[in-house]
Amino acid sequence: MCQHRPECPSAESADREAAVPVARHPEQGWSLLCNGVLLFEDTGELLPDGRVIAPHRSRLIAA
Repeated sequence: MCQHRPECPSAESADREAAVPVARHPEQGWSLLCNGVLLFEDTGELLPDGRVIAPHRSRLIAA
């Protein structure tokens, strides 16, 4: 359970990536957020219930 104030967004929230990182391993390309989400450097996510969120980097469109 989150001990931060204000409380971090849940893993089910659309803004789940705003949760506080509690472990960072940039050499391995991932961070563990307070809400239990594993956030990967390619913007993919692994949710606590095992669901996978595909990478979702915004793409720049050349004019």
